[in-house]
Amino acid sequence: MTDLKFEQKRSLSRLEAADQLTALAAALRKGGDAELELSPGTLSLRIPDDLRSEMEVEIGDGEIELEIELTWPTTPKRKKPPAKAARTTTSTSTSKTKNPRRSAPKKP
Repeated sequence: MTDLKFEQKRSLSRLEAADQLTALAAALRKGGDAELELSPGTLSLRIPDDLRSEMEVEIGDGEIELEIELTWPTTPKRKKPPAKAARTTTSTSTSKTKNPRRSAPKKP
């Protein structure tokens, strides 16, 4: 089931199509919350750093169809926390060691 679908079909000049793609490219470059001006309003999207893309070209029936599809999850993926290092315990000895430099006994 689709949560939301926006579809817009209209005729554009080559320059208008370029402007629309340029605005999309700027939003992608910026990332985060991006706003695209689409007649009759504005579409706000959260764009993550990583996307999946698909490009499709179909030629037939006297037309060329170019589709560029970008997809990403609606909720950001959480990065896994770094694995905890294994705890090592060290024991310390409290026994006193004799000083290896013992002084020689004094002669009478």
